[in-house]
Amino acid sequence: MGTAYNTIAFKADLCDGCNACMTACADVKGGSSDASNPLKNARIQIVADEADGYGLALCRQCGDPKCVSNCPAGALTKNGSSGVIDWDGGKCVNCLLCTVGCSYGGIAHNVAEGHVVKCDTCGGDPACVKACPTGALKYLTTSRIYNEVGALEDLFVPGLAGCQGCNTELIMRHTLRRVGPETVLATPPGCIPGMGSVGYNGLTGTKVPVFHPLLTNTASMLTGIKRHYKRQGRKITAMALAGDGGASDVGFQSLSGAAERGEQILFICVDNEGYMNTGMQRSSCTPFGAWTTTTPVGEHGKGKTQDAKNMPVLMMMHNCAYVATASTAFMEDLYEKLDKAIAAAETGFAYLHIYSPCTTGWRFPSHENIEVARKAVETNFVMLWEFNPRDGLQLSRPLDQPLPLADYLEVLGKYRHLEPDQVAHIQASLERNVGFIKGLVKV
Repeated sequence: MGTAYNTIAFKADLCDGCNACMTACADVKGGSSDASNPLKNARIQIVADEADGYGLALCRQCGDPKCVSNCPAGALTKNGSSGVIDWDGGKCVNCLLCTVGCSYGGIAHNVAEGHVVKCDTCGGDPACVKACPTGALKYLTTSRIYNEVGALEDLFVPGLAGCQGCNTELIMRHTLRRVGPETVLATPPGCIPGMGSVGYNGLTGTKVPVFHPLLTNTASMLTGIKRHYKRQGRKITAMALAGDGGASDVGFQSLSGAAERGEQILFICVDNEGYMNTGMQRSSCTPFGAWTTTTPVGEHGKGKTQDAKNMPVLMMMHNCAYVATASTAFMEDLYEKLDKAIAAAETGFAYLHIYSPCTTGWRFPSHENIEVARKAVETNFVMLWEFNPRDGLQLSRPLDQPLPLADYLEVLGKYRHLEPDQVAHIQASLERNVGFIKGLVKV
């Protein structure tokens, strides 16, 4: 397995050409700066493109760097620890062949310095990213996840029958890989067993013991299994991967009981806001105004007429050992919370609520799945937080300065019919929920 590295990402649609990043870079890396045009010394360049937007000229720290292979003097090398392309001034002969090899404009000759210059990510704390006021630049550190768990075995078999671009399958594979093979897995009726996790054609879909409980008794069955293994003196993780129907609706009775008793269970609710496996019916977690097959849109119907049940808050009120919300658009946060949930399940009940956009039921193109998940969080439609009895509720991401709610609603077909009064209702509910969660934050 190769090594992944941290990198600077650029979102062109957020860039307004303010040049704050270039100014910050020039200040840090300026050296013998050119007073007439100090931005020339910046190792990041923002360039206006033909479509009235902005492009980025910056070293991408390539995995197969052409600048390195073009350099006849060996002055450029790929740093195996940081991933940065290092430049050695003692070896450089100023032939500029490296600039010819770079298709990103990431290495260029600087007249004031008298040699080529390039980004070195400021040792892992890039000044340009900190200076960007719009969030167009972001330093991605998710390489840590790949380096830590990439070599672990995927405990779901290839070929599961999820829809194209299925977010739930991502959650299944990431979570079970991290939890590990000493697991007994429950998957109540829903998309997860529906795509073959409990087996098909006489074969199981997982590489750990898995069973298919009723919607009503998932947590009860896991309770018995965990207690049985404890009696045998064997340490296992009793884990559920359940949809929102299996958690918030008919499965809530046994879930609530197990949580109240503090059973040593890791319960993961994969919330796609409905019964998507059986025909996209509404659940109690379906938001107000959403189209489903049981809340249709037509002459009389305008989607669901009730607000969604706030399951994570309900589970927090059980005073569980650990409760958290997560999203696949923020994988570092998800993995940190998953690790905490795994640890908490060794002594008590841990509940992880992961939001999972459904390409089929929510009516959006499959390639936009992660972007939909990201917009849900950035608009505060979904809030990321965690709770334990000692520290109370803590926000994982600030709730201030969210994107407009319309940025989220307009990308989903299930909200395409919304009328202004419905949007106003959703906005008011969102603001009320944000205020409620802020009021619970333990200072």
